[in-house]
Amino acid sequence: MDKQVLDWLLEEKDPSVRFMTLTTWLGLAPDAEEVVKARAAVMASGPVHELLAQQNEDGSWGEVNRFYRDKYQGAVWSLLLLAELGADPADPRVRRACEFVLGVSQEPEEGGFSYDRSAKTGHGLYSGVVPCLTGNMVYALIKLGYLEDPRVQQAIDWICRYQRTDDAEGAPPKGKPYDRYDMCWGIHSCHMGVAKTFKALVSIPEHRRNESVQRQLKAMEDYFLKHHLYKKSHDLSQIARPGWLRPGFPLMYQTDVFELLGLFAELNVYDPRLNDGIRILKDKQLADGLWKLENSFNGKMRVTIEKKGKPSKWLTLKAYRILRAFEGC
Repeated sequence: MDKQVLDWLLEEKDPSVRFMTLTTWLGLAPDAEEVVKARAAVMASGPVHELLAQQNEDGSWGEVNRFYRDKYQGAVWSLLLLAELGADPADPRVRRACEFVLGVSQEPEEGGFSYDRSAKTGHGLYSGVVPCLTGNMVYALIKLGYLEDPRVQQAIDWICRYQRTDDAEGAPPKGKPYDRYDMCWGIHSCHMGVAKTFKALVSIPEHRRNESVQRQLKAMEDYFLKHHLYKKSHDLSQIARPGWLRPGFPLMYQTDVFELLGLFAELNVYDPRLNDGIRILKDKQLADGLWKLENSFNGKMRVTIEKKGKPSKWLTLKAYRILRAFEGC
């Protein structure tokens, strides 16, 4: 990364990108003076500030019971954005958002996260628990300081116990929670479900990954390597979904090659089957060393993040981190 690109990423007008560049590219410690100032700026201006300004007193956004169904403006989507944008876990508004989502979306018996609330208990409805939402909420809650919370630990156990990584090899599992939602629990594991739960487990610090987490991470790695990240594993000449080749930020419940490469980079795991994805990433670099936003949820979220078709700081930072991790591979 040349100085001009780095200076662009460190511009104060984009506090979240600046914070992430200081911590994930330059490797500054959380208590470094520059990092502390950058995080304070994240909370004082930009999309995090705008998002929290729209928050209800109970920690929700919009209509309380539409915390998921109000795409992409309800509480679960807003919480995910706070985590992606580097919101301060110590801020009382952020903690209220976390507690709200844990209260209404998490199914308390087994720990998965649901898109509906039980009218009887007020907590997440068992029949609405889905993998992609569970993965997104575990990721967000870990990033926002809730790793040690027993409820998050229970959700991590749910991912390790129930998340599938099979590839239409024989009959799918039977019984709860598999006997519903063919799109989530069909013959083939849902690619987005695996991606989001993979992202959640990767966000657990290495020294805190127990044996079950490590075993599930390995299964998830194998799953995506079998697909070369974006291909049909039973016919590698075919792209499974063209949208996975158009990088975006944020991705909500979707995924793409950049996100998946980034997860392998965070794990320091390289395999030749990643080369197709790395080639795509390199081919998308612009002449000025930047990457552009090709996929966007702008207009659907409560805040606007960059402009589709224009150079993206988020994707540029991610791409350089990936290339640094796989340098020489």
